[in-house]
Amino acid sequence: MTAEQIVLQTTDERMGLTRATMQVLDNWGLDAAQMHALLAMPETVRKRAFNGFRNQTPFPADPVVEKRAGYVLRIAEALRTSFPTNPKMGGRWLRQGHRRFGNQSPLSVMLQGEDGLVAILAQVDCTFAWDQSGSRAH
Repeated sequence: MTAEQIVLQTTDERMGLTRATMQVLDNWGLDAAQMHALLAMPETVRKRAFNGFRNQTPFPADPVVEKRAGYVLRIAEALRTSFPTNPKMGGRWLRQGHRRFGNQSPLSVMLQGEDGLVAILAQVDCTFAWDQSGSRAH
């Protein structure tokens, strides 16, 4: 299932996505403002709501938030695969300037919007990049 296909129906499914995503974002050391921007939370969701998301409140039933959370989880998985012996390297890689992004950090690219998330996912997940290139067999 791709990030574009994520449409969660039940509260339990949304809570599972929320917990997994929040664990990744916390491990990456993002603050509430960065999390809010990265997930494109609706304006009605205040930054203090992230404390609730860590516990018992699921993300809003919003397809944009769900799609972006899916991207975040795929990026995190790809980073775990890229750095299997050092779980902290993924977070470090996200904060270092990268030549492919004009010496911007991957995190700053992701914070620029969905295109930034897609660019980083394509960089770290070759299967995603392959699918995006149109090289997929039909």
